[in-house]
Amino acid sequence: MNEKRGTKLIAKNSRASFDYFLSQFLEVGLELTGTEIKSLRNHGASLVDSRVIMRNNEMYVLNMNIPIYDKGNIFNHDPKRTRKLLMHRQEINKYIRAMQEKGFTIVPTKIYFSKGRAKLEIALAKGKKLFDKRETIKRREDEIKIAKAIKGQKDVD
Repeated sequence: MNEKRGTKLIAKNSRASFDYFLSQFLEVGLELTGTEIKSLRNHGASLVDSRVIMRNNEMYVLNMNIPIYDKGNIFNHDPKRTRKLLMHRQEINKYIRAMQEKGFTIVPTKIYFSKGRAKLEIALAKGKKLFDKRETIKRREDEIKIAKAIKGQKDVD
């Protein structure tokens, strides 16, 4: 991401696009403690196997790993604790309806800093079947072959 605009990518969930069909992306805030912010700035985070759930008409992210802050004390955070998402009520209702009616789930796709604040990008996701995953792999390999062929032609000229 562009440093001049004030955005800095921390982590990306690359498995999400492989395991799910993604649609309707949304930037949301995260309710974090001080040591979590410091750890994000120093060490990053992991979004592998993380997902978003609904509890008491609020959204929470599960299994997002933010490593323990090295210079923290006994009040350091739990790395895999459940973290609340900061969203408007209309956005929450829209995503809840999509989850209940259409069989979608919500997955985090990336975490980044925007103007000094930690943001999480979430997306509505529908699970892929095995043949869909194979198709994704085949399409990716074809794109690589095409890119290599184009690069080879440029080198020859």
